Amino acid sequence: MPESDLGLLIRAAHAAGRVSLEFDGPSAKRWDKPGGAGPVTEADMAVNEELRALLRPARPDYGWLSEEDADTDARLARARCFLLDPIDGTMGFIEGSSSWSHALAVVEDGRTVAAVVYLPAMDKLYAAAEGAGATLNGTPIRTSDASTAEGADVLATRYAMDAKNWRQAVPGFTRHHRPSLAYRLALVAEGRFDAMLTLRDSWDWDIAAGALICTEAGARVTDRRGGTLRFNTAPPRSDGVVAGGPAIHADLLAALAP
Repeated sequence: MPESDLGLLIRAAHAAGRVSLEFDGPSAKRWDKPGGAGPVTEADMAVNEELRALLRPARPDYGWLSEEDADTDARLARARCFLLDPIDGTMGFIEGSSSWSHALAVVEDGRTVAAVVYLPAMDKLYAAAEGAGATLNGTPIRTSDASTAEGADVLATRYAMDAKNWRQAVPGFTRHHRPSLAYRLALVAEGRFDAMLTLRDSWDWDIAAGALICTEAGARVTDRRGGTLRFNTAPPRSDGVVAGGPAIHADLLAALAP
């Protein structure tokens, strides 16, 4: 029987983890990407090569979009496309944190159909396939049932706390942070946090995998204005992300400034 896309992504994530754990983040060679796009390390590039070598021959008809490869319009003509962030949370990796991840997704007609977020330093593998639910290390997970932002635990950046982003006062939630955007989405799926939001443009490779895992765990995931997330677009980014159970998601959207 042919290997499913999810099975392939899980196998690739474990291979990526073996490569990344050969490097020590604080001592890995690093440099800055052009245009202020942030840091990259030799580990990011090694993982990218491993994923390319494993995934592309397995699905030669799929498009390809990785943070660490030059983008081309060729992917737009493919029915299915790999969307990958070899190391999501590179700054955390550099700082010696364990909360960085490999984010792998397969997208079809703009929506994610298979997804994995793997944290090799913690041995946590989140996975989902469209319509099949979400798991953490094989155990089903579910988002929290928090109903309002007030008093909730929310993953957000400092920028999101700026008063200009809200209709009135910033809601009284407790702010938390993790360097990997994919991991933030997975943590909401797991129910460890009630919601997450990022109000800056978000690249497909950071959010495509986590968005499906969150949705399959019962969350609602949209852009900051409540719009449907669409992936493998040109350009490949969304207008922020808001994720949480249906009630808290609606509460956060209502509180955000238009």
